Amino acid sequence: MCMHSLGERLEAIKDKMKTDKFINGRGLGNEISFYIFEYNPKNEMYVREQIEYIIKDFNRVPSNEKIIEFDLYKMLIDFLKEEEDFEAIIRMEEKEGKEYTLETITTVVTSEMYAERIEKMSKEYGILFITGVGKVYPYLRAHNILNTLQQNLNKNKKLIMFYPGIYSGQDLKLFDRFEDENYYRAFQLI
Repeated sequence: MCMHSLGERLEAIKDKMKTDKFINGRGLGNEISFYIFEYNPKNEMYVREQIEYIIKDFNRVPSNEKIIEFDLYKMLIDFLKEEEDFEAIIRMEEKEGKEYTLETITTVVTSEMYAERIEKMSKEYGILFITGVGKVYPYLRAHNILNTLQQNLNKNKKLIMFYPGIYSGQDLKLFDRFEDENYYRAFQLI
């Protein structure tokens, strides 16, 4: 991670989003511009507060680019309420156990469903903030949603995933503990 303080790094996001490189940039191989903002999971609540501030501050300024936030955990809850009897899922976990419930949920709610909803809801926005990565684990893995969005999202969008862990430029390590699959197509944001 960068040697600057978390507060300085979060503050630098607004300036980064105003640069020509960010606005006009493309990812590796002319793919969508994906960025990862990694942070220590212990600072989750502070980061959430700052994300809200960044979005409000950035969106109030007249610009061609606006930010929309997608909290993956909130999306999961919405999907489950739409697809299944939510209370039945809670009872299932109590009766069948966590492993069975995990398997059921990951079968019912796929990364493609997230990607379709994100694509549909982001039509009027140029910058997408992906949050809730730690909250939604293990029901959705960061590399799965990134790979699916890579295939489905409009190439003019810029995506910033707020990641509670470590991104080496090749590997994702959630909570500084859990290895995720390799993911090579994103840049460190700050």
